[in-house]
Amino acid sequence: MGFVIDLSFGFRHSTLGLIPVAGNKNTSALRVDGRRPADLRPVQIIRGYTKFAPGSVLIRAGDTAVICTASVTEEVPEWMAGRGRGWVTAEYDMLPASTAQRRARSRKGADGRATEIQRLIGRTLRSVMDFEALGERTIWLDCDVLQADGGTRTTAITGAYVALCDAVAWLQTQGLLTRSPVREPVAAVSVGKVDGRLLLDLNYAEDSRAEVDFNVAMTGSGQYVEVQGSAEAGTFSHAELERMLRLARTGIRQLIGIQTLALGRRAKRKG
Repeated sequence: MGFVIDLSFGFRHSTLGLIPVAGNKNTSALRVDGRRPADLRPVQIIRGYTKFAPGSVLIRAGDTAVICTASVTEEVPEWMAGRGRGWVTAEYDMLPASTAQRRARSRKGADGRATEIQRLIGRTLRSVMDFEALGERTIWLDCDVLQADGGTRTTAITGAYVALCDAVAWLQTQGLLTRSPVREPVAAVSVGKVDGRLLLDLNYAEDSRAEVDFNVAMTGSGQYVEVQGSAEAGTFSHAELERMLRLARTGIRQLIGIQTLALGRRAKRKG
């Protein structure tokens, strides 16, 4: 039997005691979806979304939806065998109808974009793992985009962390782990410069015309795992970079709060 937690958070949800980044509160400064510049999209996390995976999550960030599953195999890559250490790796793909125009299925493995993203997901989740505590086994994180409206890679990272924690909890209930190898939480968010304004958590309409676009992954202790960014059209100043990183840090702290709340809630049995 599966378990489900359905947590829906609006971008002005206050029960987590969040401190918003100061922004222009005039309605003329609102974004196309009604958010202020420093607002996240509404986040929904459903745990236990599939029947067979030890960890599975459907995560929504606005209109972006990603299924993240965590599966366990009692082996490691050949180059790690015999070291008594585990491994975490990830795969990422998008369903054909996840975008407005159908994407053809890849018959030759992951394309360049998917390879880059799954490597990002894998190394981000590995950054918070104690591989000796995991033991000589692999946790596979599969992230499949059901609907893409910007931020699929950052949403996948945030959801994959919850799925990973559920898989670890399953290993503990099976008596295969004596302690959790997850050292701390990790999440990710996008930030960018659109029409001269610095915005948190870009949707596709914003991302597609951003002058500057960053993806930031950070741990619960405030350590950066990844800062990916470039100027798509124009440039950005050092002061703008610092402001974008502050926006990202605030957004990631909110996402980690949502992850923690989701994992802390008693799951309801399906059916």
